[in-house]
Amino acid sequence: MSCDKLHSLPPCVLHEDEHLLMVNKPAGWNTHAPSPYAGEGIYDWLKNREPRWASLAILHRLDKETSGVMVFGKTPLANRSLTEQFTRRAVRKTYLLLTDRNLDRREFVIDSRIIRAGERYVSNPHGEAAETQFKVLGAAEAKRRLPISNVPGETPHPGCHRLIEAEPRTGRTHQIRVHAAEHGFPILGDTIYGGTPAPRVYLHAAELAFRHPATGKEVRFCSLPDFNTDPRRALRAALMAPEATNAFRLIHGASDGWPGWYVDQLGDFLLSQGERPLSDPQREFLQAARSNALPITPYLSAAYHKTLTRQVRRTSAPDVGPRLALGEAAPERFTIRENGVRFEMSFHEGYSVGLFLDQRDNRRRLLTGHVAAGFQLTAEGRVTRVTELQEKSGTRVTRPSEAGFEVLNAFAYTCGFSVCAALAGANTTSLDLSKKSLDWGRRNFARNGLDPTAHDFIYGDAFDWLKRLAKKGRMFDVVMLDPPTFSQSKENGVFRAEKDYKRLVALTLPLVKAGGVLFASTNAADWPAEQFLANVEEPLRAARRKILQKHYAPQPADFPISRPEPAYLKTVWLRID
Repeated sequence: MSCDKLHSLPPCVLHEDEHLLMVNKPAGWNTHAPSPYAGEGIYDWLKNREPRWASLAILHRLDKETSGVMVFGKTPLANRSLTEQFTRRAVRKTYLLLTDRNLDRREFVIDSRIIRAGERYVSNPHGEAAETQFKVLGAAEAKRRLPISNVPGETPHPGCHRLIEAEPRTGRTHQIRVHAAEHGFPILGDTIYGGTPAPRVYLHAAELAFRHPATGKEVRFCSLPDFNTDPRRALRAALMAPEATNAFRLIHGASDGWPGWYVDQLGDFLLSQGERPLSDPQREFLQAARSNALPITPYLSAAYHKTLTRQVRRTSAPDVGPRLALGEAAPERFTIRENGVRFEMSFHEGYSVGLFLDQRDNRRRLLTGHVAAGFQLTAEGRVTRVTELQEKSGTRVTRPSEAGFEVLNAFAYTCGFSVCAALAGANTTSLDLSKKSLDWGRRNFARNGLDPTAHDFIYGDAFDWLKRLAKKGRMFDVVMLDPPTFSQSKENGVFRAEKDYKRLVALTLPLVKAGGVLFASTNAADWPAEQFLANVEEPLRAARRKILQKHYAPQPADFPISRPEPAYLKTVWLRID
């Protein structure tokens, strides 16, 4: 893999130039974060992903459950021009929707006033003006615009869908949904407005046309809807370039309609996790996923299932590890790729299989040296991808960094953070209580063309070694803290995140250089984000160390946050003086 692939455009990006970023938003993803500690919207994710997108501006919005074309401004000129065009209704917006209701009109305009009423919007004389033109598409046009097996003919029968084109002439929230529902053809899946239950709201922003802010020429950006694809899978497909990443969460519990069930794709394999054995519907889902893999491989070799238990320490490794559920057994060790980095995985090492996928975006931050908009990993901006990745006879070769920086990865497990930092040119120190995990980490270094002997691996209790390193005067540019929620060692007894995180941060601070970065993370699900951050920041105030920069990073979008499936992962990056 070349260095360029790390910076390749995400699949959801349709077009980019100096002034514009056009994206195809999948259904199920907010335009922007609904609250400070909720999951990122597509805007937040993009804005914090690349330095050149740091000034990205929202110019219009799509509902969470609506897919389709969006435009973001990259320059003041683009922001001014497009804001003015949206204001005077010079931007032409075309949507496609499906309904399972009959219509007796072919083409018509609905003009009303709408106002908010709780979670819904309704027509009301005191509301804001809203006007939408609708056109029922015939069978031939529908087949051209929407490749779907049950596009209706001229005489629809029960179970068929009408494809309707909608052009909103105003830009009111839920405008198309309100007009469709109140005139007898609610959108399929839009249960808030009386639509028939379905896997998603079948509404897609198919086209945006406007004058380019720099040239003045009319430009048109289009996206065909893919109403046939499972929306859960479409969301994942929008996030990750398949040539760079083939490991992600496919089902995240109740957020994806399966309370208590979690499924990861790990290269050529699926890993299912739940508190109970697989049910027949779950087994059927895994079988279907194997034969229609998303979108990395045409067919997945096997599916494993792991029964989640709170008594891990009282159970032997073979009893808590994943067990083959479908297909052919995986080899003892296999490789997945994430942001172009190779990691060793195994279903034969007990409860954990080798990598925590929910830290993917944070590992990428180490790879790129870009934490968030305006927040580089080092104050001098020294962290660039100085480590060259080349393909030579199928192997990856790393050029040593001339301007290395020091990274301490406490609670390193299999050294995922360390590998990414080393690929970016860092000198890394990995600390963990398990020799087996550190050996696994050394193999991860080797799999990526890195010489593990050029880096430090320390076996022992983190609390003990943080004190030792401080006495030796060791200091680091970046310190990574990702402790387990609960752990136990002979030297320091029991560690509980909610109770002991302050002490952990206090021990770590003497190791962070002035202007250095502290990364703190926890997956304590019942610990509110505000309390976690208070526990991280209080020791800094006590030590009179000022926070210069701060970025809170929630779990990634393939671990979607919802009311029935609240956030569990909390991570924060802090630059301190």
